[in-house]
Amino acid sequence: MDSSKSKNVHTMIGPDATINGPIRLKQGLIVYGKIYGDVVTNGPVRVAKNGLVQGNIVGSIIVVGGTVIGNINSAGQVTLRKNCVLKGDISYRKLHIEDGAQFEGQCDLVIGKITAEK
Repeated sequence: MDSSKSKNVHTMIGPDATINGPIRLKQGLIVYGKIYGDVVTNGPVRVAKNGLVQGNIVGSIIVVGGTVIGNINSAGQVTLRKNCVLKGDISYRKLHIEDGAQFEGQCDLVIGKITAEK
């Protein structure tokens, strides 16, 4: 993720961290560790190469370089990097899948607004 897209990232889950349970944020998140639960934010979400999210992800811009087992709902762009593994469905406005990415699920183009606010 370039610096213009990561300026709203305020939270990082380090490589030695494991979170059990959902995470709800207003700003962005970078995951180097493991999260066993849903991630919901209005900001960007990046799952790094060795990161794991076992749960659904809702965010503005989502970049997956690691493993996600769950659905992805993005209000903007979803990028699946070449080393990623995604087992789940994607709702998106723009989708970019690099060669080598492993994806098992369905894709749906979003027309309406997706937000973390309830």
